[in-house]
Amino acid sequence: MGADISDRIALRRKPKQERSIQRLDLILNAAATIIAEKGVSAMRMTELAVAAKVPIGSVYQYFPEKAAIVKALFDRHAQAIQQKTAEMFADVRSFDEALDLISAMIDWYYAEYRNDAAYLGVWMGTETDQDLLRLNIEHSGQVAEIFQEAVRRLSPELCNEQMKARTYLFSHLIGAAIRLAVLSEDGERILDEWKRVIRASLFAPTSASAP
Repeated sequence: MGADISDRIALRRKPKQERSIQRLDLILNAAATIIAEKGVSAMRMTELAVAAKVPIGSVYQYFPEKAAIVKALFDRHAQAIQQKTAEMFADVRSFDEALDLISAMIDWYYAEYRNDAAYLGVWMGTETDQDLLRLNIEHSGQVAEIFQEAVRRLSPELCNEQMKARTYLFSHLIGAAIRLAVLSEDGERILDEWKRVIRASLFAPTSASAP
C-alpha cells in the first residue's frame, strides 16, 4: 500500500495521554453508533463531532477523512477475528478438528454480525472504498496464513502454491458468505451449504500432492 493511500486512511496522530485516548474512544464509539443506525455512507464528520461531544477539530486531529474512521473500526474487528482464529487453531491436531473449528468460527462470526449492526456496517463500508477493500483483502490473507500454518503442521506435503491460493480464497469467501447470510432470510441454510463446501474442498489433496 502506497504512502499516499496509507496517509489517507491512517490515524493522523496516535494518542498517548489518557485524556486523548478517551477522546479517541468517544469518537470511535459515536461513529459505530451512527454507522449502526445509518451506514457508513450517511455518516458526516460534523454529525460525528456532535454525537461524540467533541469539537470538529478534534475529529480531524485524528482522522483526515471518513475512510480513516472506518479503518480504525475495521482494525478493531479484524484484530479480534485474527486473534480468535489463531487461538482456536493453535493446538489443532487433525484436519477434521480444523474443519470443526472453522464451522464454529463461522457460527461465531455470523452471531457477531447479526448482533452488532455497526460491525456489519463497517465491513460493508470496506467494499465501497478501494483502499479499504485492499485492507479487507489483506485481512483475508492474514487469516489464510493461520489456515496454512495448520496445514504445515498437519501435512507438510500439502503446502504448495495451490493450497496457498485455496486458503486465501476460502478465507475471503468466509466473510463474504457470512455477510450474504446476514442479509438473507435463509441465512442459516446458506451457511450450512457453505460449511459443506468447506469440508469437501478446503483441505482436500492438491493436484501436486494427489496420488
